[in-house]
Amino acid sequence: MSSQKCSAPRRRNPRGQGQVLKAQLVDAAAKLLATLDQPETLTLRQVAREVGVAPASIYSHFPDLSALIQHVLRLRYEELARLMDEAAQPAASPLADLVARCAAYVHWGVDQPGHYRTLFGGRMPADLVPGTAHGAGAELLGAVVASLAAAATGERKRSAADQQWQAGLMLWTALHGLVSLYNDHGAIPWPPLDGLITDLISLHTARPAAEIEALLPQAEGASGPAGLRGA
Repeated sequence: MSSQKCSAPRRRNPRGQGQVLKAQLVDAAAKLLATLDQPETLTLRQVAREVGVAPASIYSHFPDLSALIQHVLRLRYEELARLMDEAAQPAASPLADLVARCAAYVHWGVDQPGHYRTLFGGRMPADLVPGTAHGAGAELLGAVVASLAAAATGERKRSAADQQWQAGLMLWTALHGLVSLYNDHGAIPWPPLDGLITDLISLHTARPAAEIEALLPQAEGASGPAGLRGA
């Protein structure tokens, strides 16, 4: 959109509806972070223009751009964590819990590539997004570590806490690599996404692929983005 084309003047929210504007600012910032070619160049002026308000209006809700971006990150992490928890809720075994969490993570990341990049793209400067802003991401990793440890068998089940953490980290690394490559190189003739998830979890649990496949949530599409749920 040309810089000459600005949003239509926005009506002032009625008294007591300041939270409406706050939600609009958050939605606008999330949209811009997910769609800008260079999300690290986001400015408060861009957010204000997207909503149709003066930049000064933002300061009633967020002290600076960093606070706004960190708020967006927190909401996105909460969304992903909620989806993973909900997916695992009906799980009848530790392995089913792990499969459901991993599948939910991968499908969300592929279905929401811009929002996934916002969380895990690593392009935001540290002065805007300090490492502490990704604390919820560490909680997600912790959930995967615990789920993988619970599903372990044999020697893997008896491994020390640091070995369990490393195993969970390697699994998350594989999940992240799958999502990132799938999103960035969509022209490759990828096999069905659920098949890739199956093989990945099988490798990290030493369980037969058929056992993993049988536990995949039936609601998820097996052939890539066209079959994914909207979020």
